[in-house]
Amino acid sequence: MTILDGKKISNDIKNEIKAEVDKMKANDEKVPHLAAVIVGNDGASLTYVGSKVRACERVGFESTMVRLSSTTSEIELLDKIEELNKNNDIDGFIIQLPLPRQINTQKVLMAVDPNKDVDGFHPMNFGKMALDMSTFIPATPFGILELLERYRVDTDGKHTVIIGRSHIVGRPMSILMGRKGFPGNSTVTLTHSHTKNITQITSQADIIISALGIPNFLKAEMVKDDAVIIDVGISRVADDSEKGYYITGDVDFENVSKKASFITPVPGGVGPMTIAMLLKNTLLAREQHRQENR
Repeated sequence: MTILDGKKISNDIKNEIKAEVDKMKANDEKVPHLAAVIVGNDGASLTYVGSKVRACERVGFESTMVRLSSTTSEIELLDKIEELNKNNDIDGFIIQLPLPRQINTQKVLMAVDPNKDVDGFHPMNFGKMALDMSTFIPATPFGILELLERYRVDTDGKHTVIIGRSHIVGRPMSILMGRKGFPGNSTVTLTHSHTKNITQITSQADIIISALGIPNFLKAEMVKDDAVIIDVGISRVADDSEKGYYITGDVDFENVSKKASFITPVPGGVGPMTIAMLLKNTLLAREQHRQENR
């Protein structure tokens, strides 16, 4: 059994990006600039955005955090997005989700310039991804592809079962794993909360990608020997420790890992890859803007 070490691979990617940025600096070129918009004071969101800002510092990017109060109106947020769209100094930006109730998330994501949408959530970028065109791939699926590629996990002709159909992970992964090329060329089954006989389906899978958000959902009896397990879930489970909780994924790691050929841990698997690939998308955005301005 091989651990798919997201922490190590994400560090490798950050080092590669830093080397690119160092070259830009040596040539007196503009370095990539990532902005993050956060509305309200959600603790998890603030932690996540803070880690993105630190990652930018590490690779030499410029970064801007735009903090808005939880009472911000939809119109005020849309005005801020328009400002970022027009700011030529910013190569890419993200809107940290979830947004407060008074704001229509879909309307907000539609307002982001697709050329600056480094989260890959805009319908134009999603459509390009579905058509195998060059675009920004959502950071978590992009990170999963990178892990499979760098560990040379064979996906050709394999049966990939995806658990969860979110627009952020499940749906894009079903498209990406079925595309031509590597990683890809899989036969894909997309399962979700309404799927019947899910154990029957997962027990036939060569590769399982679980993005459900239910702690320890995937048990050893649901998995065949030598399956590849990608655990995207991350949940806090209450316990008697000093912190009062522990972090776990969708997969019963202790038992499933005994049967798997490759498996991602939680934490330290898919999570660190997400931020690394957000940086990679920002680097791609900078390169695109450079080409356009020639």
